[in-house]
Amino acid sequence: MYNRVLLKLSGEALGGEGNKGFSEENMQYLVDEIKKISSKGIKLGLVVGAGNIIRGKDLKNFKIQIADQVGMLGTVINSIYIKNYLESSGLKSVVISNIVQLPSVIPIKYDDIEQYFENGYIVIFAGGTSNPLFTTDTAAALRAVEMEADVIIKATKVDGVYNKDPKEFKEAKKYDIITYEQAISQKIKVMDTEAFSICEKNNLQVIIINFFHTGNLLKAVQGEQVGTKVIP
Repeated sequence: MYNRVLLKLSGEALGGEGNKGFSEENMQYLVDEIKKISSKGIKLGLVVGAGNIIRGKDLKNFKIQIADQVGMLGTVINSIYIKNYLESSGLKSVVISNIVQLPSVIPIKYDDIEQYFENGYIVIFAGGTSNPLFTTDTAAALRAVEMEADVIIKATKVDGVYNKDPKEFKEAKKYDIITYEQAISQKIKVMDTEAFSICEKNNLQVIIINFFHTGNLLKAVQGEQVGTKVIP
């Protein structure tokens, strides 16, 4: 079983119709799945995207550094939203970020992160890397290193990593385990290059799961075979 886990969620995982806004059903599902691992005493960090609100790259008439700031603010909104749902279900959580000052958001102080974990809090890292031009995948890799995570679990809507698009090719093969080198050489898009580089340099494993198969998150945390494991 992994003891320290960074869960990377897409904003769309929270969304309703068209993956936009917030779905009460999806939010409650997220809380229920997190409860399953929280009860095991896992130290859990969480990074969420903002695709259900806005993607910086979709703001065509914005300078990229401005568009990315809009996206980063979207992750703060999602993080506060998740915090509210977790706490309404009896789970302690804290949102930390270096890009905003709000009553619900605490500045990132590395010594405090460990204290939150020791006191049973789920730590939600908001605001991406705090810098434009970097994805939330890169933020997840960076925060995983900072919290000394054993693994990053990337929650998706697919069952893992395939050598071909399984929607187009019936003969597509799913990998149970793949190395970073294999993923890069075969141009398999699991995470962006910067995130891959951080994970590889720090010997971090990444597990890609279909988050919407009930119990997959718990299985991944417990070390059971589920999805695809990417290893150094």
